Amino acid sequence: MSTISIELSVVVPVYNEEKNIEMLFNRIKENIPVSDWELIFVNDGSADNTLPLVIGLSHQYKQVKYIDFSRNFGHQHAISAGIENATGEYIIVMDGDGQDPPELIPELLEKAKSGFEVVYAKRKKRQGEGFLKKFTAKAFYRILRNITSIEIPVDTGDFRIIHRKIQAILKQMPEQHKYIRGQISWIGFNQTFIEYDRAERIHGTTKFTYKKMIQFALDGISSFSTWPLKIATLMGFGVSFICFIVILYTVYQKLFGFTVTGWTSMQISILFLGGIQLIGIGILGEYLGRVNENVKNRPHYIIKDSNIESLK
Repeated sequence: MSTISIELSVVVPVYNEEKNIEMLFNRIKENIPVSDWELIFVNDGSADNTLPLVIGLSHQYKQVKYIDFSRNFGHQHAISAGIENATGEYIIVMDGDGQDPPELIPELLEKAKSGFEVVYAKRKKRQGEGFLKKFTAKAFYRILRNITSIEIPVDTGDFRIIHRKIQAILKQMPEQHKYIRGQISWIGFNQTFIEYDRAERIHGTTKFTYKKMIQFALDGISSFSTWPLKIATLMGFGVSFICFIVILYTVYQKLFGFTVTGWTSMQISILFLGGIQLIGIGILGEYLGRVNENVKNRPHYIIKDSNIESLK
């Protein structure tokens, strides 16, 4: 368990970022406004030269710490590992691709010290991203805000600074499918933001594919909203009402009109009802699957190696 011994910790999850490591480290080091600080790189199963570069930096600078996972456990778990093992009174989380500018570190820390337990960085512009990614990201954040009972800020990522109070509470939130920015919003306390223009990646291509984006969206929605379950219920009531009207019409035709057995109408009814049922079952399955993962109570990540004393 970490103890508070320094003023600032910076947590950087990395996955195949060998071309960005040294440049990012230099930018962070140049923008640290305090003397007692640490930088924790969390290697999320990189297959390139990321880990040797990080270890090399740790040999040159005592402030550099690293956590090496046994395999790729995912971006959110990498962030969790860094936060849980940070020893600073304030903790900054930022990505390892250079899009989260280290030049904002002094402003984030100053804002936090003015009386805020959370200060998140809100994007004004997103450079180097296609229309489809910008559109889907914008739509997701706004949909999530409208279907959850908590105020999750739009146009934000995980780039933020948190006080150790937030760290302590995050350690008590053991869900398997992590959605850190949602958890931090749920915790509350005094929260504010600063705005910035998000730059392009320094090198390489994004590791956040559309498949991962969809999974991330599902984790966010299922963790903080029962809206899909409510939709399935409303659809069930709607279909039941339609079926009731059809039954009344069928009885009327039987008593006062005529009936013709129709293959088309039967097929449409079967497919319609079957589709609604499968949608409902699928939504229930998503929630039950997450319950199943949490019941197993497996560790969120496995650490293969680290130079942090408490993890050796």
